[in-house]
Amino acid sequence: MGVLEEKNSAAKTVSFVMVVTLIGKVLGLYRDRLLAVHYSTGPAANAFFTASRIPRVFFDAVFASAIAACFIPVFSEYLEKKGKKEAFRFAGSFITIIALLTGALTLVGMAFPQPLVALFADYSDPQTTALAVSLTRVMFPTVLFSGIAFSLVGVLQAQDHFTAPALMSAVSNLVIILYFFTLDARLGIFGLAGAYLLGWLLQGVIQVPPLARLGFGYRPGLDFRSEGMKKVLALMGPVMVSTWVQPINQAINGRFGSRLYGGAGMSALEYASNLYLVIAGTFILSVTNVIFPKLSRLTAGGKEGEFQETIRQTLRICLFLVLPMSAGLMAVARPLISLIYGGGEFDAFSAGITSTALSWMALGMAGYAVQNILSRAYFARQQGRVPLVAGGVSILVNAVLCQLMTGRFLVAGLALSSAVSATVYALLLLLPLQRGGEKILEGSALLDMVKMLLAAAVMGACVWSVLGVLPALLPGGKLGELLCLGLCAGLGAALYFLLALLLRVDEAKLVVSLVRRKSQ
Repeated sequence: MGVLEEKNSAAKTVSFVMVVTLIGKVLGLYRDRLLAVHYSTGPAANAFFTASRIPRVFFDAVFASAIAACFIPVFSEYLEKKGKKEAFRFAGSFITIIALLTGALTLVGMAFPQPLVALFADYSDPQTTALAVSLTRVMFPTVLFSGIAFSLVGVLQAQDHFTAPALMSAVSNLVIILYFFTLDARLGIFGLAGAYLLGWLLQGVIQVPPLARLGFGYRPGLDFRSEGMKKVLALMGPVMVSTWVQPINQAINGRFGSRLYGGAGMSALEYASNLYLVIAGTFILSVTNVIFPKLSRLTAGGKEGEFQETIRQTLRICLFLVLPMSAGLMAVARPLISLIYGGGEFDAFSAGITSTALSWMALGMAGYAVQNILSRAYFARQQGRVPLVAGGVSILVNAVLCQLMTGRFLVAGLALSSAVSATVYALLLLLPLQRGGEKILEGSALLDMVKMLLAAAVMGACVWSVLGVLPALLPGGKLGELLCLGLCAGLGAALYFLLALLLRVDEAKLVVSLVRRKSQ
């Protein structure tokens, strides 16, 4: 396969994964809208978000690192050097160990939810705390279901099979949406917790058919002394700390948020974070999920030059798209929150604090993109020391800023702390690569990034100005909000692209040349 064909194939894969992921994310937004309309930022929602976050943080901090950052590179190395049979044997042993560890953690979490809730939230209302404790006990098996599901995803992604993994969130969200329309009125918030559990269970089940087509049959094993398990365990410590950043920062922010507005700060941050991850994560995670197995194979094959070029191109394209997304999101945060969550129990106060959180959170989108890409580069090389130090510093920065800024700036201070932390993490990953001579962002690339930033800032300011007059010219209600956002998005995209062309940004010129080539 030639270079052009390979790039086209990769672009098609990323596009397909992005579309499927977007469907899942849109369903997730609708799921959150139903939750907002039914429970708003009240005590039940606050308790539910605390209970759902606790098992997710434990899984993300302990096991997600072993699966995403350690298992896939080692499994890819087995496939490259030892063949499928040995690779599948290693995978069976790894899945068994993950299932035992997540199962043990699940039992401990269900037995002792009270201290966990006290660690993650500080509600002034004892009834909210008691509800959070009960819901945590119900929801902790998500750790076990997640461990198995994501292990199976690792086996598929390492072999360039992305459809079933991309469908995971869509399946889970459909289950929860159906619950709202059928059983919520009868079973309430505890039934919702059960629907989440069922959704996570199905995320693992849908991986089984494509695995069977690849010839993978699960065979239990407990071989801690195999070469592969030794590598995974050696990598896990440093990698684990580096992947703590997002879940631990969310936990820190959530605890501070539980002290704001009678506990409503917790829900505001959760709604804003979920929407932020739909907008940023759909693109960024689609890209990183596709390039990570490729980077692992390039490392295993000793193709260092191609490895570095892949990182450079991915970063440039991501920043070209993410910077205007960040500026645009800051401008339209309030009408977007009103459109997605507004109605029912979700009143103007809830919309106000949630949109404030989203607007300031958006400042960290470029940092979020860069840290996701560069951390994959380190993990693919099976290097964990730099991400470990960068992750630890990032968590410390977030905690200190939350302490300093929450009292004065409330939920805006928490969101800004998160954005600064993501940017610090990205810089601490980038600087060692720059000093090591890899020149990830240097010369023309650095100049183009400044141009992108300028174009995005001007575009964001223009969209914000238009928002001051546009709603008065449109019909009211959801239709008016949708038209307003659509017009702002179209105006912003066109303006940014025009400015990027005028500033002679390479990625904008590349888009024009591709369009001309297809039209000929």
